[in-house]
Amino acid sequence: MKSLFIYLFFSVCCLPAIFSQTLAEAKDLYLQGKYKEASPVFETELKAKPEDASLNMWYGACLFETGGDQAKAEECLLKASKKRVQDSFFYLGQLYALQYRFNESADAFTKYEAMLKKKDDGAKAKLEEKRKTMSRLRRVVSNTEDVQIIDSLIIDKSKFLSAYKLSLSSGRLDYFDNAFISDKTIDATVYTNEKGMKMYYAKPDKNNVLGLYAKEKLLHEFGDEKKLSPQNFGLSGDLNYPFVMTDGVTIYFAAKDEESLGGYDLFVSRYNMNNDTYLAPERLNMPFNSRGNDYMMAVDEEKGVGWFATDRNMPEGKVCVYTFIPNKTVKIIDSGDEAYVANRARVTSIKSSWETGKNYSDLIASARKEPVVKAVVAHDFEFVINDDKTYYKMSDFMDRTAGETFSKARQAKAEYKDLSDLLEKRRGEYAAAAADEKRRMSSDIFDMEKRQEQLQAEIPLLETQARNLEIQAR
Repeated sequence: MKSLFIYLFFSVCCLPAIFSQTLAEAKDLYLQGKYKEASPVFETELKAKPEDASLNMWYGACLFETGGDQAKAEECLLKASKKRVQDSFFYLGQLYALQYRFNESADAFTKYEAMLKKKDDGAKAKLEEKRKTMSRLRRVVSNTEDVQIIDSLIIDKSKFLSAYKLSLSSGRLDYFDNAFISDKTIDATVYTNEKGMKMYYAKPDKNNVLGLYAKEKLLHEFGDEKKLSPQNFGLSGDLNYPFVMTDGVTIYFAAKDEESLGGYDLFVSRYNMNNDTYLAPERLNMPFNSRGNDYMMAVDEEKGVGWFATDRNMPEGKVCVYTFIPNKTVKIIDSGDEAYVANRARVTSIKSSWETGKNYSDLIASARKEPVVKAVVAHDFEFVINDDKTYYKMSDFMDRTAGETFSKARQAKAEYKDLSDLLEKRRGEYAAAAADEKRRMSSDIFDMEKRQEQLQAEIPLLETQARNLEIQAR
């Protein structure tokens, strides 16, 4: 019993020292910038001393730096600021800037600057950097586009293309790994135009930087790829998620750049046919861009809607795909209400962008509708009998002789094609041949040309005969 008493006595006596040491360690971690490790200790201490200005400052700063509960961070930093804790104003300035509360941000930075020592050049440099960030955000937010966002869908990042219900006339979107064979997974997309004759896609180079490429179909296969811009449109990071309008000139894509607001920003460029290059890309305004990743802009001219994806305010692995009505020309929100413009920039509520009294239900239904893919019927040929009847296979013929005559016409057509190809080849060889060889070749070429003339006259006669026989039989 005596030993238990002694143990409890020393435990109680040593508790403050242990607790103090733990707080000291947390403060040391904080000064090293290890906010995640320090945060739990400050949180525990704050529960015991909720009005302590220093604890509120440290815990609020940790929440801000680690992307934690920003409302709680503001609450703590405000408590610290009432006690004139210097760094609380520095963090409030940053927090307000990221919430697009720019007047409050500027006021907090001014108060922080007034408390700095005259020779504290390091702190002044950091403050100037944060002020520049705030000023740039303020300019970007003030240029928020007045666009009507009519619908939204939260979806797994791995399946986000399923939200894009493009009309057939607008082309097709797919994932890189579905279109190409690769020895590793490539997080990129492919756009193919309506006719399936050209595809645009992103892929990594030898330095693992994504760039944009295109291929055109030659006969039945796609030809060699071409990089759209050797200098990656003058941007410093990855380029991905291409989409080309039906004009074949306007291209939207996403890029990571040193000037990006978040990760990926959305851009638009246009192809210059005069010199086979693209114009300098333009970064899209808010709300298309944000402090998150924004990508895969696609516009369906037939439906009159567009889509773009973003991971702003989304949990890990999720994205939000917004549906909007494209403006014919860029229109900037004209309002002196900073809070209203900020909410439109952040897309706090899609309904706040709607025009008064406008009903978007039909447009939303159209945007969500899957395109109807018409069944492709395989035809052996196309042979017009009359205004009401066209044959596509031999079994369509009712008269046996008509069918046999048409077969002869098809054989003659095939011979004519083969002969034309061979003649083209022989004429090329003839042009490069020596004089003796030309004399020998000229006879063969003459014979082939005569046969070509015969077939050219024979084919329409056979087709007319087959058509008349079939009409008589019907």
